[in-house]
Amino acid sequence: MLTKAELPECPVATTLQLIGNKWKMLILRNLLVRPWRFNEMLRSIPGISQKVLTDNLRALESDEIITRTVFPEVPPRVEYALSDLGESMRPIIKAMEAWGTGYQQLVRESK
Repeated sequence: MLTKAELPECPVATTLQLIGNKWKMLILRNLLVRPWRFNEMLRSIPGISQKVLTDNLRALESDEIITRTVFPEVPPRVEYALSDLGESMRPIIKAMEAWGTGYQQLVRESK
């Protein structure tokens, strides 16, 4: 989680600092549907590397936007899910989805 010293003055900048890259948004898009395991997340996001996925999952977990659950099984099973804080972002992401859908329609109709 960000410290008080790391918080930008602008609330929009704060949000962008937490989820402002394309990989984090695609991870969150997936987690809106259900919890995911690492390898299935890796396969579901074209172009993302294992290292980038790991780094972004760790950042989202550190910022308490997602949770990481390790199940006591052999072999170990790990699932990532939205935390309560992450769930509070659902309307934001849904609004982005709605805007993107409208923009796609506009572009398709203009050609």
